Parts: sequence; structure tokens; C-alpha cells
Amino acid sequence: MSAPAVLLSIPSYEPLAARLATAAAGRLEPGAVERRTFPDGERYQRLACDVRDREVVLLAGTASDPDTLLAYDLAHAVVRQGALRLTWVCPYFGYQTMERAARPGEVVAAKTRARLMSAVPRAPLGNQVLLVDLHAAGLPHYFDDEVSAFHLYAKPLALEAARALGGEGLVLAAPDAGRAAWVESLAADLGADTAFVSKRRRSGSETEVARVEADVDGRAVVIYDDMVRSGSTLVEAARAFRARGARAVFAVVTHLVLPGDAVERLRRPGALDGLAGTDTHPRAREVEGPFVTVRSVAPLLAAWLTREGDPEAVGRR
Repeated sequence: MSAPAVLLSIPSYEPLAARLATAAAGRLEPGAVERRTFPDGERYQRLACDVRDREVVLLAGTASDPDTLLAYDLAHAVVRQGALRLTWVCPYFGYQTMERAARPGEVVAAKTRARLMSAVPRAPLGNQVLLVDLHAAGLPHYFDDEVSAFHLYAKPLALEAARALGGEGLVLAAPDAGRAAWVESLAADLGADTAFVSKRRRSGSETEVARVEADVDGRAVVIYDDMVRSGSTLVEAARAFRARGARAVFAVVTHLVLPGDAVERLRRPGALDGLAGTDTHPRAREVEGPFVTVRSVAPLLAAWLTREGDPEAVGRR
């Protein structure tokens, strides 16, 4: 980029936007947005910077419906005001666990939100969406063909966190079959042994551990998952590994969603000894502390946006 791209964000992602601007070392120029809320709750936004003939990076995860609509409205304004290219950086793509209909009549929210994001008018040099550590690798294909969708992997941060928590001789574990392939890949880079938990469904909302495939006696186990919400999956897995003799159990996840008292549940006796993740979700910095370690994805995002380094990303096409 000859001139710095303009960097915009929604309020919940402003802390990460500041870190991204620093990591990009002058290659991104922070832009301004005027905002206010009317008495009836309607939200007002106005671009307070010139984006005409500029490339624009919009940093905005879809962590909630209000965040999604704020970002969508702002993206429209960016293109209508003459931006050359729009890159929507979506560190946390909400709705991603609803990527398919398991029962008749279920809404596939991941697809409907991808279509909404695809409905932003096309900038002259095109629109891009950058997504991070998706729950299902096929989600970029839900975006319209006019949108170039990319899936960025936060593997370097996961490896760093696993080493810091587990130390030498750690066992890298998957909490269920869905993460097995990704755990095998991480374990190969770490030179670590692997462990797996198999679950069976007791009801529509309850599961239980059916089998543990692991040699963890006296060893530290680090469970990897893409996200943590209530934490029930991690707690079940941690208890299963402790029953097999693990001396400590930690978890590394990318998206720290953790609503309500989820952190307290994870800290209870017999659950986790520590948790590490990234700042892809606004909640991460709120729960950061002695028990929760947070690493920023800003350097990975900056490397991809400025084409420096070699971040591992897969494009849909």
C-alpha cells in the first residue's frame, strides 16, 4: 500500500484496533467515527474522516447482534463514501456454531450472517473478509462470490500458550472429536503426545465422557479448543484427564467468550489450573487475570494486512 489504509472499528473492538495500529507500524491510519444513541435506542453513526480513494480496514467482530449491525451499517457508509477497497477484519465470527441445520426448521445463522455481510456494496477494488480460527473450516464458502473470504489461523499463539502452560513433556488434548485433527497438527509442531476424549449424548442438551484415549499419568495436559463459552466441555474433559492421573490440566482456546460466571466454573476444584486465549472477543480483556492469560492477535492481523511475514491463512478462492 502506497498510502496507509484507514483503520476503523466499532466501540467494542477499539482496544484491539489500537493494538493493531501499533503492530502495523504506520501502515494503518486510525480513522474517526462520530456516534451517539437517540432516546429510543436508535444509533447514529457518521464517518468523520475522508476515505475517498483510500483502502479501508474495518475491524469488527460479530460478537452480538448490535455489533453486527453497527459494523454492517459502517461498512455501507465506507463504500458509499468512495473507498477503493474494503477489508472487513472479523476476529470473532459469531453464530458460527450454527453452521448447519441438525433438525428441521433450524435457522443456519452462520449462513444468514455471511449473506448479510456479503450484502455490503462492492468497492471498486473489491471487498474482503478476514476470519480467525473458525469452528467449521467451510464457513468462508457461505460468503457471496463477490467477496474474497479468508480464514486466518492463530496457530503461533496457540503454540506459544501451550508451551508456557504445559512446559516440557506436556500432553496436548482434544476435548472432543471435532478438534482432533487440529490438535494432531499442533502436537506435531510441539513434538508433544496427544490425548483424546470421546463423548456420547445423553439428551438434546447433555453429553457425557464415554472414553479417554490418553497416557497422562503424572503429566501436564493442555486441552485445545477453538472457543469457550459456558466451559462445560472443558470441565468434563479436565475431570476425565485428572481421573487418569494428570498432575495438572490447562486449556488453550482462541475465542474467550465466557459469559456470566463461566470463569468461576472453570476455576472450581477439579476443573482447570489455568486458561489461555486471545483477544478476538471483547470479553477477553474483561476476564484477563492470574487465571486467564490473553495474547493479542494484533501482530498476526497486521502481518496479513501488510503482507509481511507468513501468517497461515486459507482463502476461499
